[in-house]
Amino acid sequence: MAGELEAGRLTWSRQIEFTLAGIGCAVGLGNIWRFPYLCYRSGGGAFLVPYLLMLVLLGIPLLYMELTVGQYLKKGPVHAMTKVCPLLKGVGMATVAISFIMCTYYNVIITWALYYLFSSFQSQLPWQSCNNTWNRPNCTDYTTTSSSTSTASQQFFNYKMLERTSGVEETGSMRWELFLLLLLAWLLVYLCIFKGVKSTGKVVYFTALFPYVILVALLINNVQLPGATAGIRFFIVPEWEKLLSVEVWVNAAAQIFNSIGIGFGSLMAMASYNSFNNNVLKDTLAIAITNSVTSILAGFVIFSAFGYMSYLQNIPVSEIAVDGPGLVFVVYPQAFVTMPVAPMWAVFFFFMLLCLGLDSQFAMVEVMVTSLMDSYRKPLLKYLRKKELLVLVVCSAAFLLGIPHVMQVGIYVFQLMDHYTAIVSIMFLAFFEVVAICWFYGVRRLSSNLEEMTGKKPSIFFRVCWILICPLLVTIILVFSVIQFKPARYENYVYPAWAQGIGWVIALASIVWIPLGALHTLWVLPGSVTEKLRKSIRPFALDEAELSPYYLQKRGVLEVMSNLAVISAIVPLPEKPPIQTNL
Repeated sequence: MAGELEAGRLTWSRQIEFTLAGIGCAVGLGNIWRFPYLCYRSGGGAFLVPYLLMLVLLGIPLLYMELTVGQYLKKGPVHAMTKVCPLLKGVGMATVAISFIMCTYYNVIITWALYYLFSSFQSQLPWQSCNNTWNRPNCTDYTTTSSSTSTASQQFFNYKMLERTSGVEETGSMRWELFLLLLLAWLLVYLCIFKGVKSTGKVVYFTALFPYVILVALLINNVQLPGATAGIRFFIVPEWEKLLSVEVWVNAAAQIFNSIGIGFGSLMAMASYNSFNNNVLKDTLAIAITNSVTSILAGFVIFSAFGYMSYLQNIPVSEIAVDGPGLVFVVYPQAFVTMPVAPMWAVFFFFMLLCLGLDSQFAMVEVMVTSLMDSYRKPLLKYLRKKELLVLVVCSAAFLLGIPHVMQVGIYVFQLMDHYTAIVSIMFLAFFEVVAICWFYGVRRLSSNLEEMTGKKPSIFFRVCWILICPLLVTIILVFSVIQFKPARYENYVYPAWAQGIGWVIALASIVWIPLGALHTLWVLPGSVTEKLRKSIRPFALDEAELSPYYLQKRGVLEVMSNLAVISAIVPLPEKPPIQTNL
């Protein structure tokens, strides 16, 4: 059997499938383009000190916490957080919202990877020279420090693939090639996950493991290139004085946080399909350590190539390293041009990006599907008949919302959404999730849950991290994220005020469910305001209140769908006695 029903819930066929799916979820494009850049900017090898320290003090304990909650309660983030702390049940809804928003634009990166992958099947790579119809007069074959010129690789990305406009004010027309590739990307996602953990569990054997084959092959090739050692030296030689900067420590914590995926709800949703007695700590260590090892391996691959480019073009490595999509779609493709058998390495690299992107995309879509099925299994299956159709509806909705990203204005829309979703929203969600589980649900109850599942309580190290260190570190990251926040920009383009306003609306689209969820909990719970507050922070309080006449009346007027929070008047509210009405 592909899966067994445990308490009415499908489980992974083999536990290794969850471990691989978790690794695939955590290991994504950020490991390739974000970590190496942060390492270079934050003191090279010295950055590994705060990075590994934050892995031990923040990443592993919080991942352990999320997997424990998901596996014990057998629910996705929405229902799990409702049981953990009714007052902060909106955190669960917010994680679903942020995952859905992210999956609408994350698949655009997979679309770009597909475009580059198909463009690489030719004897001469199209970004190899400036002798193309899309090139501008200021095109150059080599990286320079001049701002008045741009490389052939940059111009391929901007003027051939994106055909980008001058700014967000100019929408331009549809890029039909990218539109069809976006459709293909969503078709790939659907075919890989439409059977739930049955199909995802099989796909991750390939998508989670194959990128490592390519990374190792690229590393073996790159270290043999002239100048590679200079790039690697730049990557790992410590600049110890950088450790005196608070920003470096905050960057290390934020990288661990975002890379593993704490607060996105994806790993909690996946863990809900585990067998009850699964060894959670083993999976936690496998996912967290593999994620960090991958980041370091990617650093060697990227910077050995940068050293080679530095050698060829006689410019410092510091002039080559960039952050974000530009690293994998502009700078690194340029390194392929002079490598032996360039098209082959390009195909390998972009196929690796496709695998890395698909794994993370699976997880984000699964959060939405799991939450809907947890909340409305019977009515959904009544109208849609099969879960496969629900997955199709979710994928279709996300595809339609992703269409603006494949217009000529798309890169500006992408950057705006990524800035306000990945940077602003996630830290607020993480803060409230940690408060809800570590303090309101309680370390003692969490430890008891682990003992019930595995027969062993967590060590004193994890208990101290949960009750003190993790909440403190997450609070510090949140404060510094707010202090250091800068408005969105793309290269030298600064977004107008109205676009920044839209960005904040995007950020609030997920954060707003936290206060709304709190208000709804306080409204449906019986008693005085003080009694409501006391009950709202007690785990499972809503489960106890569900059968009370007061709750049933309230539920008829305001039925908050677990992840969409749609207001509907389904059951008419019986008329209150005069004293209640007056109050």
